[in-house]
Amino acid sequence: MKKIVAALMTGLILSTVAVTTASAEEHEVQPGENLWDIANEYNTTVDKLVQINDLKTTVIQPKQTIYINNTYVVQQGDTLLSIAKDHEVSLEELKEWNNLDSALIVIGQELEIQNVGGDQVKREAPEEVKEEEQAVAKKEEATQPAPKQKTSSNTADSSNTTKEQQPQGKTISVTSTAYTASCDGCSGITSTGVDLNKDPFAKVIAVDPNVIPLGTKVHVEGYGYAIAADVGGAIKGNKIDVHVPTKDEAYNWGVRTVNVTIVE
Repeated sequence: MKKIVAALMTGLILSTVAVTTASAEEHEVQPGENLWDIANEYNTTVDKLVQINDLKTTVIQPKQTIYINNTYVVQQGDTLLSIAKDHEVSLEELKEWNNLDSALIVIGQELEIQNVGGDQVKREAPEEVKEEEQAVAKKEEATQPAPKQKTSSNTADSSNTTKEQQPQGKTISVTSTAYTASCDGCSGITSTGVDLNKDPFAKVIAVDPNVIPLGTKVHVEGYGYAIAADVGGAIKGNKIDVHVPTKDEAYNWGVRTVNVTIVE
């Protein structure tokens, strides 16, 4: 089938981050300072500081702690929904704060988390937003490995956790690009008959059948569990093409080296 191949990013290699990384930059208010001074110092806006710190007024006091930002570095096994739940924010808020058009994230990506200064306000999402989040959760649970457990100081426990999460099977290193069936002239039908237009979220990869036989279930690092259900003229040797719903997601995937575990 005809594909749109993303080749804007090269040499991006995913690696497991050993420790969950989250940081909040703090500023202690000095005598004579106001919120405008602090915003200028940190190259941000008063409105953003008010929102992050859940302030009811722009009046601040000496020795008061002002949080500038809060960032979270995406770990292996994370999903946007799991990160939102961990920080008690909604999926839509997390997308809005980070200008995301979809729930696709990659290991090492930094996400901004707002409302982290004091008492965090829990918002009741509209019913349609709740339904969307539940649908995303079901899709991610069905296609991605379990989220990475928090790092333990006990070496034995940490080792056991890693073994439980590691997919079983032969693992090979491949060069990966991405494609979408959502393009002019694309049939949307894979070489094995999967209709990607009917199921744009299907986890499918194109492979060289001499390396990974068609119909094989695999686990792709940073993508999740998938089926080898397609081929491509440029997919030769240790190369794969992962299917994503949109062109933007294909461009964001770029070209990267990933580990593929042949599950069956």
